[in-house]
Amino acid sequence: MPPSKHVPIRLPLLALTVLAIVLQLGGVLERADNRLGDWLLAGHAAGRQPPDDIVVVAIDQKSLDELNEVAGSWPWPRSVHGELLDGLAAHGPKAVAFDFMFNEYDSFRLDSDEVFREIVAGQDNLFFASMRLADGNRTPLSLLPPSFGAERRPGADPGASATLLVPGVLDPESWRGGLINFEADGDGVGRHARLYEDIDGWRLHSMAANLARFSGTTLPDRARIRINWYGRLPPTIAYSDLFNDLGQREPAIAPSLAGKLVVVAPTAPGLHDLRPTPLGQHTQGVHVITTALANLRSGDWLHDLPARWPLAALLVAGVALAFHRRRSPLQAGLGLGLASLLVLGGAWAALGAHLYLPVAAALLLAWLGYGLLTVEAQWIERRQREATVGIFGRFLDPRVVEGLVESGELDRGRKPEARDISILFSDIRGFTTLSETRTPEQVVDLLNRYFSRQVDVIFRHGGTLDKFIGDAIMAFWNAPTETPGHAEKAVEAALDMTLALDDFKRELAANGEGLGDFDVGIGLHTGPAVVGFLGSDSRMEYTAIGDTVNLASRIEGTTKGVARVLVSEDTKARCGAVSRFEFLYRGQFKVKGREKPVELYEPVRRPLQQQAGGNP
Repeated sequence: MPPSKHVPIRLPLLALTVLAIVLQLGGVLERADNRLGDWLLAGHAAGRQPPDDIVVVAIDQKSLDELNEVAGSWPWPRSVHGELLDGLAAHGPKAVAFDFMFNEYDSFRLDSDEVFREIVAGQDNLFFASMRLADGNRTPLSLLPPSFGAERRPGADPGASATLLVPGVLDPESWRGGLINFEADGDGVGRHARLYEDIDGWRLHSMAANLARFSGTTLPDRARIRINWYGRLPPTIAYSDLFNDLGQREPAIAPSLAGKLVVVAPTAPGLHDLRPTPLGQHTQGVHVITTALANLRSGDWLHDLPARWPLAALLVAGVALAFHRRRSPLQAGLGLGLASLLVLGGAWAALGAHLYLPVAAALLLAWLGYGLLTVEAQWIERRQREATVGIFGRFLDPRVVEGLVESGELDRGRKPEARDISILFSDIRGFTTLSETRTPEQVVDLLNRYFSRQVDVIFRHGGTLDKFIGDAIMAFWNAPTETPGHAEKAVEAALDMTLALDDFKRELAANGEGLGDFDVGIGLHTGPAVVGFLGSDSRMEYTAIGDTVNLASRIEGTTKGVARVLVSEDTKARCGAVSRFEFLYRGQFKVKGREKPVELYEPVRRPLQQQAGGNP
């Protein structure tokens, strides 16, 4: 049967669909998108510089060491922070925010808390951290002071409440600030900044959102944004450097903070303010707040493009089409590899346009589809190879069919084509007498043994067995594979077939199975014919048709009483002037279907010395 024109894709695509559903429900696709997205974001962040009007005053290890004599161990007396704020106020920062909590009184240093509280009360550009907790005593939101900034939306529940940590050390009028809760995705990594918490219609904004609003930025109407990261922290000043600078008669650092947003935050490793983000597992917490603040002020946060399923469908469709059009797995793989690079390049370019394009899941599904289709294609190829071996193993030597299939040389033989062939017909003489003296079982056994020997000869000389026609054999050379010198090979096979018959008769005689006048007639002709599969959809045979076939059959019919083997003038000519054979002219013969008689020759082998030296 001819090969299928394309690889069936229904079963692999169905399997891929089921697999995609399982991976989606198991969260694998989401994790894949996140991992690749994090890698791209980290690379893109390296080329982004944070704005210089957001400054971090870092409570780093250097500050802890240098202020140890003045302030003692951490946490410092709050009067230290009050002194910093008091000195800094004269230099006009836009705002100062504290990224750590002032929720509990220092019972051992109440006077220090009082100093801090008084200094804070005298300034209106200070922001202090609050947090929302999962459980604990709940506070009615309606009781929060106006400075906290709880926003009651239309239809909000007046009795709404939440568990909050607030800057209780300060007077309620100084609770301006916002939530500093870390916004983590399902895998614990922070990729977003929450702008507000919605609690029964009430909105509690984050510190980054309130700082942005304070600086004149209009917030987007969304609960959170995807952070567009920077490769490093904003301009950073050590707390101890700023504190000591403010004690100088002519400060050098503090004046540089005029009009800027200042965020005071712990960064020393021992203070444990580290968060997992796309930049790494130990990103400083203040980096999350300052980056979100910068994104809001410049409007360059990342906008999500939900492209997973459209992109996956497009890539899988491309792979399926490649296999459907009988592209090899290597070609399809190279095409998908190029498409994957283009997709990755597109995702990278999208980041530059403030767009986040998740592509890992789509690529994963496309490569899974490629794998499934490759398995299907390999299975079909193997099945077709086995079918080819099974088909051509009936016509060719099974020992060489495997090699021809591997090389693809038999593929052309599957399609009908016109080519020159040398065709042989062999028929048994005296078969009727033989049948009359033996039982049918004995005749079949005898024929099977005879055919086995003759077919071995045909295969040994590179011939193709066409069919058995009763007690006759039809074979040809130069199809389905090209056979140089096919005429000579056919003649050689014909002569060896007569020798095989003689050996067979001697063997039977030795066993007491005389064959009487059992003999063979063989006719050969060389010429054009159409070779290929012929038949119906349910049953096809590989055969040759044409006038060449008919003439070879007629030549075999003229051998009786003339010679065991007769060949046509065309076969003789194809053997060449210098040949292993001599051709004895046997005359002209009238054959059915031809007006003119044909000239026939009996081939005989030359002596070895003449074969080596050419014609005498």
